[in-house]
Amino acid sequence: MDNKIIMDANDIARALRRIAHEIVEVHKGADSLIIIGIHTRGAHLAKRLCACIEDIESRVLPCGTIDINLYRDDWTKINRHPVVQSTHIDFPLDDKQVILVDDVLFTGRTTRAALEALLDFGRPARVELAVLVDRGLRELPIQADYIGKSIKTEESQMVNVMLTESDDAEMVVIEEVNARS
Repeated sequence: MDNKIIMDANDIARALRRIAHEIVEVHKGADSLIIIGIHTRGAHLAKRLCACIEDIESRVLPCGTIDINLYRDDWTKINRHPVVQSTHIDFPLDDKQVILVDDVLFTGRTTRAALEALLDFGRPARVELAVLVDRGLRELPIQADYIGKSIKTEESQMVNVMLTESDDAEMVVIEEVNARS
């Protein structure tokens, strides 16, 4: 298995700062913004993105996390007993601008599940997607509004985001994996 580092800690930090500036520019501030990260690494990235926007705008933003495991259309294929993590959305979503954050955009199924889960908490005026890496190969018509890095990948590759909060490392790696039988 070959591994190729495509982003290091500095690249990740730089991408998040750029995304934060893009969000503030598009929204002309942060007045009605809410940031929600998809467990697990999207939640870590959301907290970092919140901190970046708070530095730019000098104000605290609502920042939450969402678990989508039970909303996935493929959870029985992944694991018969999914690990359900906590969802923390303790603020209203109605009529707000929600930025959904994830680590890697691949098939679009995680994003679809997150959108479905979000609607259980209210009706945002708009939902946008921010991802650290967009690797292509979509199965659903979903695209990110804010992207740290776009790469072209093959089905035989895996993109792993490692963050210090959960992995004791800080990088994005492409791995060649054996074809599944």
